[in-house]
Amino acid sequence: MLLLIIEAFPKLTGFWKKLNLTGGFMSIVHTEITLRNADDIMAVRRGFIKDADIRNITVNSLIDTGAWTLVINEDIQKKLGLDIVGTESGTLADGTVKEYNLAGPVEVRWKNRRTTCEALVIPEADDILLGAIPLEAMDLTINPRRELVGVHGDQIIHKIK
Repeated sequence: MLLLIIEAFPKLTGFWKKLNLTGGFMSIVHTEITLRNADDIMAVRRGFIKDADIRNITVNSLIDTGAWTLVINEDIQKKLGLDIVGTESGTLADGTVKEYNLAGPVEVRWKNRRTTCEALVIPEADDILLGAIPLEAMDLTINPRRELVGVHGDQIIHKIK
């Protein structure tokens, strides 16, 4: 079973920041991403539809390295027209374990980076989560102290003396 940890719901986000259990190291990091229906992208390449017809949405996502993939809600899945391709088990932060639909393929874009993955569809999810696999695929790094997302090679995040 794959483990998915959803650490922040909107009502708790402020609470976790105020609690600051890790002595200044815990941080909630958000970034803007664009999600596009990858089947639509292929249809453009084959000449079946125009580029303007690709279903897409730009969202503010929560970076969650405890989540293994992209997590979306049913509303976004329907807006993008993503097919259900299977199911996966997920464990929420409150310990709830359920089977969730897996939808895709979806292209994830962050600035000049992109990757294609499947998304776990959690109907009640208020936050879009950008998990470990798409983060790695786009070679993104997270600096929780500065609350930002960056790219390897953009700047020195940690220097060993």
